[in-house]
Amino acid sequence: MYPFTEQLIKYNKNNQNDKIGMLILDVKGNYYEQVKKYVKNNNLEDDLIIIELNSDIRYNPLHKPHLRPQVLANRLRTILELFSENNQESYWLDKAEQTLAECIKICRLYNNGYVNFTEIHKLITLPDYYKEKIETLRNLFIQAKLSVQEIYNLNSSLEFFQKELFSLDQRTLSILKSEITRITNIFVSDYDIAKTFCPQENELTFTGFEDTILNGKIVILNMNISEYKNLSKIIAAYLKLDFQTEILSTLSKNIKKKTAFICDEYSEYITKSDSQFFSLSREAKCINIVSTQSYSSLKNTLHDDTSTKVIIQNLINKIWFRTDDTFTIEEAQKQLGKEEKEKTSQTISESAKTTKFSYITNTFNSQDSNVSESYNTYTQNDFVYDTNYFTQKLETFHSLAFLSDGTKILKPCKLQMFPYFLKTKGENNDK
Repeated sequence: MYPFTEQLIKYNKNNQNDKIGMLILDVKGNYYEQVKKYVKNNNLEDDLIIIELNSDIRYNPLHKPHLRPQVLANRLRTILELFSENNQESYWLDKAEQTLAECIKICRLYNNGYVNFTEIHKLITLPDYYKEKIETLRNLFIQAKLSVQEIYNLNSSLEFFQKELFSLDQRTLSILKSEITRITNIFVSDYDIAKTFCPQENELTFTGFEDTILNGKIVILNMNISEYKNLSKIIAAYLKLDFQTEILSTLSKNIKKKTAFICDEYSEYITKSDSQFFSLSREAKCINIVSTQSYSSLKNTLHDDTSTKVIIQNLINKIWFRTDDTFTIEEAQKQLGKEEKEKTSQTISESAKTTKFSYITNTFNSQDSNVSESYNTYTQNDFVYDTNYFTQKLETFHSLAFLSDGTKILKPCKLQMFPYFLKTKGENNDK
């Protein structure tokens, strides 16, 4: 992954109008160090934005004034699906999405359009806080300070809360609240997290990917998933969805800027929405580079065979290293195709004119016997690379590749890979 990243950073680095804007998701917490080296070597330090705790970057995933509450709520539902691995009932997710959308609408009304996780958490968990904000909105309505659209949004939210949400029995309401607070609790229970991702509006330093795309900035998430498991998944999913939305919006604006999405250990951050994005992003000139241990790890995260296969088939260029995963091998074999292979069968037969049974040895004894041997050669349509090739014959730093040159698909072949950490002859760098 490092060599690809370095090439993309170098591409047109001095051309302000044609640099590649990037989003890099660092799962292990060590990728960003290598990216910093590449950025420094190419004098692009001003283009690097590292999103991490205890930094100067302040990012609020919910501050998207141009997006409808329903869109933001749907993003939160996507994240909830990552955490609800065993929840096959859509009722809770549907209701949580609807509740979040109405909370966002109310929060925008009393908070001058600004929404963060802290406000959502208070509206959900503190009945008195909700009543206080409703009273504030009632006074604004009496003073005629709400527009027609704001009055409509207020009425629809009040109707939902009074007639639907609060009419639920206590057990159902408690389960619904617990679903929503699985996300919001993370942001209110830790000072550093709240400071970084729930700042005041005037403290925001990163508001989205519009500038990243237009000016070729490099955004990288540095958040070790083993240390910040749920938080890392939430922020990564939001950054990815923001990035994807902004890229697809450039199509309607007739803006064609080169971009790249890079993610190591992709199975940790994969979402079902990626299938649609990968199929549409080619027109928007977005390069998607992802790596994973196996296809089964993708399926294990999504819990959906169809979505997994759609995402895999939308990744045109593929490189497979040695693997023992049967699902990966089977899918790779189908992609690499079949060919006519020559096979040989050998048959040995014996015939005798007279056969006698020996009661002493308890066996048959043949006399005047003939032994014949025959060979048969035939062709059979079989996979180009068998299972043993993937599990045993692929050496370290070798791979099978299915590649395209942009106009046609190249013949699948075995490649020898050159590790980035081994200097080639004549090089003098700090890789």
